[in-house]
Amino acid sequence: MIVCRFPLVALNIDAILGEVTVRQRRKKLEEMVQGNGLSDAYTATLTRVKGQKGNKSVVGLKVLMWVLYSQRPLQAEELCHALGVEIGSSDLDPENIPSLRTLIASCLGLVTIEASSSTVRLVYFTLQEHLLSLPTLFHNPHSTIAETCLAYLNYGSVWDLPPTLDSAPSTVPLLEYASCYWGEHARMGMTEKVERLALRLLDTFDEHISARLLLLRYTNERTPGLYVHKAAGPRGFTGLHGASFFGIVEIVAKVLDVKKWGLNQGDCMGCTALLWAAMRGREGVVKILLEREDINPDQPDTHFHRTPLSWVAQNGHQGVVSILLERGDVNPNQTDTSGATPIWWAAGNGHEKVVSILLEREDVYPDQTDTDGATPLWWAAANDQKEDNKDAFGTRRRQPQPGRHRWPNATLLGGYGRARGGGEDAFGTRVR
Repeated sequence: MIVCRFPLVALNIDAILGEVTVRQRRKKLEEMVQGNGLSDAYTATLTRVKGQKGNKSVVGLKVLMWVLYSQRPLQAEELCHALGVEIGSSDLDPENIPSLRTLIASCLGLVTIEASSSTVRLVYFTLQEHLLSLPTLFHNPHSTIAETCLAYLNYGSVWDLPPTLDSAPSTVPLLEYASCYWGEHARMGMTEKVERLALRLLDTFDEHISARLLLLRYTNERTPGLYVHKAAGPRGFTGLHGASFFGIVEIVAKVLDVKKWGLNQGDCMGCTALLWAAMRGREGVVKILLEREDINPDQPDTHFHRTPLSWVAQNGHQGVVSILLERGDVNPNQTDTSGATPIWWAAGNGHEKVVSILLEREDVYPDQTDTDGATPLWWAAANDQKEDNKDAFGTRRRQPQPGRHRWPNATLLGGYGRARGGGEDAFGTRVR
């Protein structure tokens, strides 16, 4: 983050001049030199922001709210469009979009533009801590952001965009952020207005460009094996899929009552709503979906034939693993197209607790090999060796990643094999 020091100097001077005697000003200056007076400087500046004439005070506080609570740093154009949204209007009015200069000026030095990325940031990290310590400064920030994102997505000009585009047009710079994060904000700040706007979007979600942008973003970053067909767009990624993806319990309950979409319906990637909820670790939604009598908890996707348990084991969501294993109609040994089982995926990705949960089941086969003959133990050991050992050319070994243990699953699985009256050789082959 680029720290702009000149605004800080201005903030400190304002705080010093706010004292009325020479002694008090000298004391305040000494606090500034020791780095203890920034809180007072922030408080004084916030008071000035609130006291601006006209609509500038409202704009300044909105900018601070967006910068503070956005799920990723916002580009300057994204922020300008966000503050140009009017809830209840049918489309965005270009004349209502404030200039970047106006936004920055309204914050009186509390935000700055990072030159390397053109993102809007708070001028100092301690300002973030200070703002978060003021719970009443913003009223329901996540609800406000969710409403703005959903209103933007429901604009007529956005609905008219083809759902097969791979990126947001430059004319709608807030589209990418709104598509990928409206659900995150809605989950943290659900209101009746947010619910109403969300249901409107989700009614024909698989015909909206936001569904495609969401899937492209997630699959490229988290599950590159899954892919969105270029020509078909997000067809089949219904409102139920979208609400389950974001884990919004209230919306999923509403959508299920409508009964517009099949509970076990696959989307453009062959994934069901339950699979998305499980993959993303959305325990509340998983529980709601599993309460339905017609749910198939073991239905795999159509590309890799992986069940919800397989995906959640790979991602390490312990709570969802336990919820799925409570059912008698979930096969803990179901293989995918590569012959891998849920415990194979958990062991290979270093999820020790998930491995332990699976091994508590008497019907779990810890020695089952994939199509290449590799057991979960071999896969766990091989991945740990890749992280911790030197390569053939003597390259310095890498330190274990935070949260990873050296050979954790190998130890668990090896002990499990011995307990059942057998063992594994150096390659993980079962010895009887």
